[in-house]
Amino acid sequence: MRQQRPYIYLLLWLGLSLLTLFPIYWLFVISVKPAVELFTTPSLILDTVYWKNYINVIGNATLRGYMINSLIISTSNAALVTVLAFLACYSLSRFDLAGKENIFFWTITNRMAPAAVFLLPFYLLFTQVFTFGDWKLYDTKIGMILLYCTFNLPFAIWTLRPTIDGIPKELDEAATVDGASTWQVISEVVFPLARPGLAVTFILTWVFAWNEFLLAATLTSFNARTITTGLSEYVTTTGTEWGTMAAIAVITLIPALIIFSMVQRHIVAGLTFGAVKE
Repeated sequence: MRQQRPYIYLLLWLGLSLLTLFPIYWLFVISVKPAVELFTTPSLILDTVYWKNYINVIGNATLRGYMINSLIISTSNAALVTVLAFLACYSLSRFDLAGKENIFFWTITNRMAPAAVFLLPFYLLFTQVFTFGDWKLYDTKIGMILLYCTFNLPFAIWTLRPTIDGIPKELDEAATVDGASTWQVISEVVFPLARPGLAVTFILTWVFAWNEFLLAATLTSFNARTITTGLSEYVTTTGTEWGTMAAIAVITLIPALIIFSMVQRHIVAGLTFGAVKE
């Protein structure tokens, strides 16, 4: 019975892998078929490959601009959120603040309401309040970077705090006894040990910002337009260009796969960091 278990696990792993990868394969098949063939002879078998959808997407300067905007906004937001969450978690973990558990719970309340609830207030802030002469926060990259902090920072704090709590305070005290300042303790003791958790926080935040659609579609028009909103431009009154949309979707997977591969070894460590306490 014990000898059969590896085969059972292998079959289970294969089944889950196929279940996970099938939508991506289906998306790729749609992206390499002409529009006529999608509706006349729908099939999941790749008999011929039609690359024109990808050529149209790569050759479109507007879509390339949307892709660059997404990279700048997602990466900047993830970096900013990770730094702020790290400092917030260190304060909540190391200092005896009054009502800090209430503060910790309050941060997540911003994630409880749907994003649509905040659309009108943010629209008024971006177009009426945060204006300097002719300049407005509306349709700017810095506006989107700050906007995503509203939703991603609470999640990052909840994700990162167990990592910071898992680092023994005795290490801080030992460094302080040796003459280290608070900043040196943070940067040279806590930060290196928290890198797995920071990597997980960064990648999850990056994915949230990369995939966000509703806020980007409402608070941008062209200059800060992201690639997810670019997808909606192919749904027109004369029809939907499914092949082009699928090609864009496949291309948008590439940056995410690159980032995941870069921090993969930290993700497993970060997810299990602090899971066991002595």
